[in-house]
Amino acid sequence: MATAIITGASQGIGACIAKRLAKDGFDVVINYYPSESSKEKALAVAAECEAFGVKTLCIGADVSKFDQCEAMVKQTKAEFGTIDVLVNNAGITKDTLLARMKEEDYDAVIAVNQKSIYNMLKHTCAVMMKQRHGRIVNISSVAGLYGNPGQVNYSASKAAIIGMTKTVAKEFGSRNITCNAVAPGLIRTPMTDVLSDELKAKMLSAVALGRYGEPEEVASVVSFLASEDSSYITGQVIEISGGLSM
Repeated sequence: MATAIITGASQGIGACIAKRLAKDGFDVVINYYPSESSKEKALAVAAECEAFGVKTLCIGADVSKFDQCEAMVKQTKAEFGTIDVLVNNAGITKDTLLARMKEEDYDAVIAVNQKSIYNMLKHTCAVMMKQRHGRIVNISSVAGLYGNPGQVNYSASKAAIIGMTKTVAKEFGSRNITCNAVAPGLIRTPMTDVLSDELKAKMLSAVALGRYGEPEEVASVVSFLASEDSSYITGQVIEISGGLSM
């Protein structure tokens, strides 16, 4: 049985990805930020995944911390023996205009959204290289492609992910490891729920399909990139935005 790690998988897009990969037959490691409320959510996601007949493992780890990522990868390898798919999904926002943004809010977003990917790649790629096989999917954002007012920290972190994706694809392609990114647009999640009605209306008016995307639609693309059907696709960024950029 193949194994997938999904970071930030206790809710939102991450939870949908975990459930979709479980449906696809992967044993899944559900990472969550170490808190009681997140743990409860992660266990609920795990129960839904197990309904597909797969094994699950819930691991509380702050993915912005190098040593906690190392421990998670070691625990996964010990439990399942293999790591076939890594989905770097964990992310936060601390939105405000640059003139008002505090240094600690900039640093926090970079640490969780971007440094966490380095942390997970560093430890997971060692396993995948020995296996000579792996699928890595990084969750970026249209904010990383086009920028977004009030999100200089978030946009910077998501743009960095794209550069990392392309570099990792080049470095590890010879080992049969693919690395791709998806860039969601206006997706209906707890993260978008906190946006102002004015901002949501403005963004929605720019979407060609005229509606929000659903987390399941992102999960479907991740499912494809994690599968053998995508074996000749690497270093790519797939926008899931309903035509937001057109």
